[in-house]
Amino acid sequence: MTFSELLTYLDRNSGYPVLDGTPAQTLTKAVDNEHQNSYAGEIINCIANKLELDSTDKELPERVQVINSLGQLRLKYMADDAPVEGLRTLEKIIATIDSAYNDEALTQKGK
Repeated sequence: MTFSELLTYLDRNSGYPVLDGTPAQTLTKAVDNEHQNSYAGEIINCIANKLELDSTDKELPERVQVINSLGQLRLKYMADDAPVEGLRTLEKIIATIDSAYNDEALTQKGK
């Protein structure tokens, strides 16, 4: 799965506005801290930064690496003074990433 495919899946299935234009525009806005949804932008930027993804056309690594790339952000939002909405958004995005990988695996098995 490419980063573009994941962003599109997250936008359609997470309940949060992940895309801000095309997937490529979304990545640029997230990296520049100009994404319309600051939490989604921070999540996208974190994934791109930790996995060294400079393009949405890049193939993503294994599920665990993508989810682990959000570890620092998860710790940030679990702090006592962190906004609850940030943690809710992050947790929903993580669950949706897991679903994206499940759906991809089922598709590859022909189901």
